[in-house]
Amino acid sequence: MKNKDIIGNILLLLVAAIWGTAFVFQRIGMDSIQPVTFTAARMSLAAVAVSLVSALMKKTVPEGVTERECSKNSILGGICCGFFLVTASILQQIGIVTTTAGKAGFITAMYILIVPVFGSVFLRRRNSWHVWLSVALGVVGLYLLCMTGSFRLASGDALICICAVLFSGHILCIDHFVAKGNAVRIAAIQFTVTALVSWVIAFITETPGIQEIKSAIIPILYCGLVSGGVGYTLQVVAQKFTEPTVASLLMSLEAVFAATSGALILHERMTGREILGCCIMFTAIIIVQLPGNKKAED
Repeated sequence: MKNKDIIGNILLLLVAAIWGTAFVFQRIGMDSIQPVTFTAARMSLAAVAVSLVSALMKKTVPEGVTERECSKNSILGGICCGFFLVTASILQQIGIVTTTAGKAGFITAMYILIVPVFGSVFLRRRNSWHVWLSVALGVVGLYLLCMTGSFRLASGDALICICAVLFSGHILCIDHFVAKGNAVRIAAIQFTVTALVSWVIAFITETPGIQEIKSAIIPILYCGLVSGGVGYTLQVVAQKFTEPTVASLLMSLEAVFAATSGALILHERMTGREILGCCIMFTAIIIVQLPGNKKAED
C-alpha cells in the first residue's frame, strides 16, 4: 500500500469518527434548543466554512465540460442536493430527540444499502447477489434494533428511517452532478440552501432565540464546523487517494463510532437484541461494499 493510500485511509477513518461522534452532540444539543433551530444554526456554520474552502481552493473543471456548464451544474446540483439534505437533516434531528445516538447512527447507515437498490430501480444499474443479501440482512438487523413488541417502529426510529432514504437520494444526486460540476462548490451551495430553508421552517414552527443558541453553542460548533466543514473537506481530500469501495466502507464506520461514543459520553445502553441488530446491520454494510458488487454495477 502506498503512503498516499495510507494517509487517505487514515483521513477517512477520522471522518467516520467525526461524523459518528456528531450524533452525540446532536443528542446533547436537544437538551436546550429546538431541533429545526439547531439544524439551521449548524448548517449556517457549515455553509460559511465550506464556502471559505471553496473560495480558497483552485477552481477545477471536469474533463469534457466547459467552464460555463460546470458553473451551471454546480449551482443546480447544489440546490437539488440542498433540498435532499435539509429534509433529511431536519427529520434526523427531530427523530434523535426520542432515540439514542447509537441507534440513530446505525439506522442512518442504512443509506449504504438503499443507494444500490435505488440505483437498480431508478437508474437500471445491475447489482450482484451481495446487494440483495445485504438488503435482507439489513432488514433483519433493523427489525431487531428498532421494532417494539407491538411490531411498531418508535416515532424517532421511523423518522431516522425516512432520513436514511432521503440521504440515499442525496448521495445519488451528488453522484449525478459531481461529474459535471465542482464538488466543493456544490457542497457550499447545498449547505447554504439547507441553512436558509431551515431558518424559514424554524421561524414558522419554532421560536428561535439567541439565548437557546448560546446554550447549545458547543454542539452547534461541533456539528457545524467540525462535522460539516472539516468532515466534508477531509472526505474530498482523502477520496483522491483511496479506492471508492474502501472509502465507503471506512465512512460506514460512523455507525460504530456513534454507538461507542453514545455509550461512553451519554452512558447509553443497548439490550442484547439491539446489539445483535447492530452487528447484523454492520455485517450487511460490509457485504454491500464487496468488490464483486462494484463489478456488477459497472
